[in-house]
Amino acid sequence: MAFKGKVADTKTVLLHLGLCLLIFYTLYYMIGSVCFGAFRLDHFDGLIPFDFKTEPTDSNSKYLVNLLSMELTYFCSGLLFAAVVKRWVWDYALTVTLFHVLLTSTVMLEFPLVWQWWLALGFDTLMNLTEAEELESEKNVFDSNTIECY
Repeated sequence: MAFKGKVADTKTVLLHLGLCLLIFYTLYYMIGSVCFGAFRLDHFDGLIPFDFKTEPTDSNSKYLVNLLSMELTYFCSGLLFAAVVKRWVWDYALTVTLFHVLLTSTVMLEFPLVWQWWLALGFDTLMNLTEAEELESEKNVFDSNTIECY
């Protein structure tokens, strides 16, 4: 059985990855700023995408803002990734998540060991991958020009 797919060149892959990273971090800061305003916090923290050190309690508004921002960012970015890259969406979503973990470790000068952060990240990544694949598969069903009858 031979592989019957179109392989993108390196330039296209890097362009799509750059667009996905731009979308991800732009959304993160936009959603984070809206959440900061909604929770009426005193100052906007520029490290919101990378902050895993905030005490994870229900009464800590900053933690809730960070968590809500992460959840909404991953949900919205899955939709936009599917619109931008159109194929191999799961691969771009997973690569953006791995890049985010590396960048988070670099910015905070520490590897995240907080289990709540990993749990949220794992759930969000799974949601992002599932959502992106579902949108891609629906798009492929509607884009096909052939009707198969059995």
